[in-house]
Amino acid sequence: MAKIMVVDDDKDATTLFEEVLNMQGHTPVVLNESSKALQIAMEELPDAFILDLMMPEPDGFKLCRMLRAEPRFRRTPIIIVTALNDTDSKIVAIGAGANDYLTKPFHINELDASIRNLLDEE
Repeated sequence: MAKIMVVDDDKDATTLFEEVLNMQGHTPVVLNESSKALQIAMEELPDAFILDLMMPEPDGFKLCRMLRAEPRFRRTPIIIVTALNDTDSKIVAIGAGANDYLTKPFHINELDASIRNLLDEE
């Protein structure tokens, strides 16, 4: 399946993502420090990203822009998973380059469907 990098400063959240992605057959790469995300992404070359928005610098909006500015990740799917459920945050995230936007709490099947859709998996 796919190698998916999860960036969220909440360790409980990354542990949950790791378990869910493993159950779905993916290879998770979890990171709790957004400041190291671009460096680790360049080493790991994930097939997709899952980003939280509310993190210390860089926040998820800025990290999304940073990933899109890197030629290797220009077309790599980015899924935002956040507690922010306001329209403005969604518009800014999509404008920053996110492909999908899920709000917490989310259903595991919703995340799986987003990943499959963005990676064109059957």
